[in-house]
Amino acid sequence: VYQVFENVAKKYDVMNDSMTLGIHRVWKDILVHKMNPCPGTLLLDVAGGTGDIAFRFINYVHSVRQRQLQRKLRQHQNLSWQEIFESYQNDKFNNSLGDSQVVVCDINREMLKVGKQKAQHLGYSEGLSWVLGNAEELPFDDDKFDVYTIAFGIRNVTRIDLALQEAYRVLKPGGRFLCLEFSHVSNPLLSRLYDLYSFQVIPVLGEVIAGDWRSYQYLVESIRQFPPQEELKAMIEDAGFFRVDYENLNFGIVAIHSGFKL
Repeated sequence: VYQVFENVAKKYDVMNDSMTLGIHRVWKDILVHKMNPCPGTLLLDVAGGTGDIAFRFINYVHSVRQRQLQRKLRQHQNLSWQEIFESYQNDKFNNSLGDSQVVVCDINREMLKVGKQKAQHLGYSEGLSWVLGNAEELPFDDDKFDVYTIAFGIRNVTRIDLALQEAYRVLKPGGRFLCLEFSHVSNPLLSRLYDLYSFQVIPVLGEVIAGDWRSYQYLVESIRQFPPQEELKAMIEDAGFFRVDYENLNFGIVAIHSGFKL
């Protein structure tokens, strides 16, 4: 698995767009909106090497923070222009994310390298850090994070149960677990069409775009071997999470599972 992502890291974003016709961007947006992070949130994004969830998190929190600042300024109608300007500038530049932080943890150095390059190119630096680590043995203290996310990564860990236990361990009491992953389509006709596309088209795209048929053949097979929605829900509950549920997107092509540590 490590070698697969070592091979595809540089073409990972292009292939995601090609394989999903760009819809993966909408799925990730939905994940972050479902998270609905507020300023001050400490997020751990596991298997997030290319930064897609991290950048969305920063954008979302920044937007919330800007709305808070605007409401604050409207409440100070009697301040002078200079006082308003100074207050706005201090809040904007000294605390534009409201002390929010996102830690991106990935086992693959090449994926992290790609993510760091994207962050530099897009201008992300504040509230963002990168850590090399294994989802099954996270290099973090207990009860540390407010939210744990893993997007299109959990099916690639060797022991899903261990990854879920680690997610539970590093979350604070009241913390939330969110998993976005390819899942199982319930509609028989759509399922057949999806299988045809997955096994006949995606490996060809992998060869044409990334020069790597075998890695994308593996990715397709890993999706089919991944537990269906209800089974994954039960595994998350077995790890100790409460109020576990899931939301199917695009007829179950992907699903977002959610749970809380109480």
